[in-house]
Amino acid sequence: MASKLVMNEAIKAVEVSLTGLDGERIGVVSRQEALELAKQLKADLVCDSLMSSPPPCRLVSRGAAKQEKDKAGKEARQKDGQVKVKEIRLTASIEDHDYETKRRQAEKLLESGYGVLLVVRIQGKEGPAAKALLEGLATDLKVRGTRKTGVQLSGKQAALELMPK
Repeated sequence: MASKLVMNEAIKAVEVSLTGLDGERIGVVSRQEALELAKQLKADLVCDSLMSSPPPCRLVSRGAAKQEKDKAGKEARQKDGQVKVKEIRLTASIEDHDYETKRRQAEKLLESGYGVLLVVRIQGKEGPAAKALLEGLATDLKVRGTRKTGVQLSGKQAALELMPK
C-alpha cells in the first residue's frame, strides 16, 4: 500500500529537485521557492521520495495528489487479492432515510476497494422481508460491486457479500 503522502509544508528539505505541472524538469530549487511557485500555480508540492538528496518533488494540481494516492491504494488492495470486508448491519424494518444512508455507506466502501458484508438481523417472521431488503440493496449497488455470495438465511440473520468491481 502507498505510504504517507508528504506534501507542501510537511517537506522539510532545504532544497528540492522540482518537476513542473506538465512533467517539465525545473531543476534544484529551495523549498521556499518551490512552495511559492506551487502557490502561484494553485498547485500542491508533492515529495516522491525522502531517500535521496535533494528529494525529488513535483507540482500537482490541487487535490489531485490525494486522489492519485487513494487510487493507487485501491489498485494495490485489488492486486493483493486479499480484499478486506467491512460489515454493515441493518434491520428488516428499516426506514427509507436509513436505507439510503446505509446504501451510500456501502457505495463508499466499494469505491474504496473494500468488500461489503450486508447483515440483516431477523426477529420472528421477518425472513422474507430481510431477503427482499438484501436483494434490493444488491440491485442498487450493482454499479459499484458484484455479488460474491447469494442471500444466506441462517437462524437469526440474513447476509449478502458484495465485492468491488
